Amino acid sequence: MEKGLLDQYADVKQYVLKHSLRQDALLKELEELTQNMPEKSMQIPPEQGQFLAMLIQLTHAKKVVEIGVFTGYSSLCMARSLPEDGQLIGLDISEEWTDIARSFWERAGVSNKIDLRIAPAMDSLNRMIANEEQETVDLIFLDADKEQYVTYYERCLSLLKPGGLLVIDNILLFGSVVKHDRLEKDMPSKLSAASIVEVDTLNKKILNDDRVDLSMLTMADGISLVRKR
Repeated sequence: MEKGLLDQYADVKQYVLKHSLRQDALLKELEELTQNMPEKSMQIPPEQGQFLAMLIQLTHAKKVVEIGVFTGYSSLCMARSLPEDGQLIGLDISEEWTDIARSFWERAGVSNKIDLRIAPAMDSLNRMIANEEQETVDLIFLDADKEQYVTYYERCLSLLKPGGLLVIDNILLFGSVVKHDRLEKDMPSKLSAASIVEVDTLNKKILNDDRVDLSMLTMADGISLVRKR
């Protein structure tokens, strides 16, 4: 599971979770199942899932895209907050991981709201653009391969409505964007130097992008909220 800056203050984090986290039995089961997988660091923490659900409610989103589904914790949180006629388009390349997601979506009664597309996410995004879905999406959660973050960003801006929200995960990369040579014991081994440079490049690009409004949060491994103007 991703670890953020607050983890170094374990007592403070426990206070925050004790006084704010509402995690039911189904979400807890999915969290624990995923934590037994070798790829467990790819799972968002439960407080981030709750935050995403709140963002869906605050923005009144009806059409959502998730880039990087994994075992479905974040999509489950978001789909529960969507209205009955809402849709979450989930993009992933793994049948194995998303089979787990499907089973939990069904148990939660939200599978009817989720359109899972198994293919390289960039291909799926390009297909949406080719189908003239520009400016039709209310909210996008980006949590996929970091080496393509700048390209993902441009595709997302094309698909978002004016006023739409892009939520970008892992914008701190365990602190490595500050010190590119920093190695943390919790850092996934697959995190490459190219990923670090790409995310740092994106962070700088967004800061100077007058097409959007920006707020960078230190929750989890860093989250940027990017509102399309």
